Amino acid sequence: MDLSAARRPSAGTLSRRSALAGLAGILGISATACSSGTAGGSTSGSEGADGFPLELANCEATLTFDAPPQRIVLLESAPVTTLDGIGVLDRVVARAGVFPPGYYDEELDARVEEIPTLSDDIDASGHLQISQEMVIAQTPDIVFGLPDGVTREAMADAGAQVVVQDIYCGTDDERASFETLYSTIATYGRIFDHAQEAEDLTAALTDRVTAVSESAEALRTTTAAVLYPSLGGGPLYTYGAGSMVTAQLDALGIENVFADTAERVFEISSEPLLAADPDVLIVLYQGEGDGSDVTAEMTTQDQLTGLRAVQDEAVLPLLFNFAEPASPLVVEGLERIHEWLLEIEG
Repeated sequence: MDLSAARRPSAGTLSRRSALAGLAGILGISATACSSGTAGGSTSGSEGADGFPLELANCEATLTFDAPPQRIVLLESAPVTTLDGIGVLDRVVARAGVFPPGYYDEELDARVEEIPTLSDDIDASGHLQISQEMVIAQTPDIVFGLPDGVTREAMADAGAQVVVQDIYCGTDDERASFETLYSTIATYGRIFDHAQEAEDLTAALTDRVTAVSESAEALRTTTAAVLYPSLGGGPLYTYGAGSMVTAQLDALGIENVFADTAERVFEISSEPLLAADPDVLIVLYQGEGDGSDVTAEMTTQDQLTGLRAVQDEAVLPLLFNFAEPASPLVVEGLERIHEWLLEIEG
């Protein structure tokens, strides 16, 4: 859930980002584990694992693990495919939030459904509603996600470290790339002492990204914008250089028309979008369905019917985690965007 390359953020930008953080549940503005830290061992299991105690920088915090965590609580959906890819999803003891089946194959969706749900109460702005006492009652040693009402300090007092997504750590001076994803996977590998599994997952994903990039050389599409519309006629957001959507478009050889902006995600009016007039639009959405209702609501307001992409019906609805934050789902999202472009280009 989230918002946000050319210039370093000013104090005003940082202040506005704090205000926008309330939209984290929807727009992907939450925080995630940053990639810096000491390396973990290459063996699996918690007995005598090399590289522990382990310290890792995570946004503004430093996480300390005495041993690989054994009890995971998920307060967001994004880490599922990474945890599954490195072989530790069976350590998840509880989850909260929305975990759309559209993200997973049938077998993985069945396993996710078997994980006990603490809360699926999401407010109108997309925030998870949950008390930290409910989380603490699960006796986790690691928690992914930091919704309102849950604090690092309370979790630490209860013996749990909180991991927030790398891409939400506010590194607006860097252009996102698939290295962001590979670094996140390596961090998870260190945390759980599954370094080899993390390397294998990264190798497989790298091959898929390379295959798409090579195939995309023949695409005729040259420009795109990625949007997140608020439901009910609220603000419209787009994504800049710090977003994984820019990494996806770069891999396809397509220009993100707003990649000259340092912020990862930011509010936009219709005027700059109409001025940029990109070849295609990608519209991110949350929840069930195919997103057609979201795109229909967005394109009928704010003069957006004048966009070439709208007139040409070159608008792709895409479930949010297929674009943000960094997880194996963004590679699948890349493949989906590529397949869609091949279809519309005929």
